[in-house]
Amino acid sequence: MGERKALEYYVLDVFSNESYKGNPLSVVFTDGNLKLETYQDISKEFGYSETSFVYYSVREKALVVRSFTPTGIEIDGAGHNLLGAVCGALLKGIPIFDEQNESEPFVIMNHSAIPVTVSFDLDTFFPVVKMHQKSAVIKQEIPTYRIAVALGLKIEDLDVNSFVPTIVKTEVAHTMVPIKNSQILNSFVPDNQLLIQISKEYNFEGFYCFAPADEGLDHIVETRFFNPIIGINEDPATGTAAGPLIGFLTEKKFTKSDKEYKILQGVKLKQPSMIEVMNRDEDILVGGSSIITMKGELYI
Repeated sequence: MGERKALEYYVLDVFSNESYKGNPLSVVFTDGNLKLETYQDISKEFGYSETSFVYYSVREKALVVRSFTPTGIEIDGAGHNLLGAVCGALLKGIPIFDEQNESEPFVIMNHSAIPVTVSFDLDTFFPVVKMHQKSAVIKQEIPTYRIAVALGLKIEDLDVNSFVPTIVKTEVAHTMVPIKNSQILNSFVPDNQLLIQISKEYNFEGFYCFAPADEGLDHIVETRFFNPIIGINEDPATGTAAGPLIGFLTEKKFTKSDKEYKILQGVKLKQPSMIEVMNRDEDILVGGSSIITMKGELYI
């Protein structure tokens, strides 16, 4: 055996400033691109819903991010996989924005520049990263009874009065599913085969189930996310679904533009995550903070 190459990695808990909460993500620091098989092997070994690989490109003057699921699929949506990667690079002290125009910082993912905004939490000094997603595109509605059956719920458990299940897309198309209250939201066990069937038939990925929060809480809605078609049974924090949801809620006049709201996700998984969202005229901001929970070396 020759010398094996060591790569440093962090495991971050994303959408949280407390370890063992939020959505765990491994971020692997590389010197450039690896072989496809290596990305897939490492992602499978970690087993998190996604693993992000990052390096600073001198040519692009930016951080380059690639993310893979444990089943080997490369992800193009900017969710916790991107947010955690940017936080990881900043916490590691890589000067990822130094050669860029200060007013327009960006990172590269799938060969395109993704604008981000970074601030630092005044108490913890952790970076708070906000991703700019495209404005929400509201697509077709799905019959309520089909989703109710797939979730193991009655039709009346889905709050049909104000909202019906609707496919919405910013980066990735997901279905927004209204649930009457957070008790019902945290009680059901979905049938993954039925969810996959609906996803294929209507051509979208995951199901973002949301319930209105009680008055006086920090968050406006509580959510759960299921994406079995790409192998995620339930996810504790989903940036690619939070963007479409704030777009949808704004369209339905439930929330206002240019105002920050918080979405609570992951309670059922005991990984509560707080996602900050804002609908704007030209884009949607989705953000939060991350904390390093583990670090180490892996060998290739």
